[in-house]
Amino acid sequence: MDATPFSTLIRVASHEQHTEAETSPFMGHLLGGRLGVEAYARYTEQLWFVYRALEEAAQRLEDDPVAGPFIRPELMRTAELERDLAHLRGDGWRDSLSPLAATTAYAARVGECARTWPAGYVAHHYTRYLGDLSGGQIIRDKAEKTWGFARKGDGVRFYVFERIPNPAAFKRGYRELLDAVDADDLEKQRIIDECRRAFDFNGAVFRELGAEFPLSA
Repeated sequence: MDATPFSTLIRVASHEQHTEAETSPFMGHLLGGRLGVEAYARYTEQLWFVYRALEEAAQRLEDDPVAGPFIRPELMRTAELERDLAHLRGDGWRDSLSPLAATTAYAARVGECARTWPAGYVAHHYTRYLGDLSGGQIIRDKAEKTWGFARKGDGVRFYVFERIPNPAAFKRGYRELLDAVDADDLEKQRIIDECRRAFDFNGAVFRELGAEFPLSA
């Protein structure tokens, strides 16, 4: 491509889709306090399906030369999501769990990449986890203030990375891993395209959530 670091190329190339997902009507109303805690719980459910797909694949990919370096136990979110859902829905939360059509498609694509194309899995890994360490902290703060969750407590534990004391340093290290990915220019472009696709999947989930909670229309 050029001398630009790969992590920069990914960030710049996916900026439009990233912004579109971040500024979706559903997320705007959720963070603005105009939707109830049920909308937040429903969103948290969708995250569980996506992260289960990401993290069920992690063990298989630990030794992969491309995806392996990104598999970091301190990032894993499924257990925290399950604790949040138990707080939001009660002990029987699994009984009422249901994915949106967009969520099913999203999780299926993550699983497909994990099985057949580890570099594509990296695109989804980057899109989710670096987002959680960055903009996810805004969601945590808003959720605590809007629905009265204890600071960094049950209900928002998904956004709390207790094993990452310095998120800024961790993100720098993560970007260095991206810059070191062993791939030719064609493969790097495919990864960038998959990153865009990941943001599009997020946007589709937000649109379906918006239809389910009409205030966001």
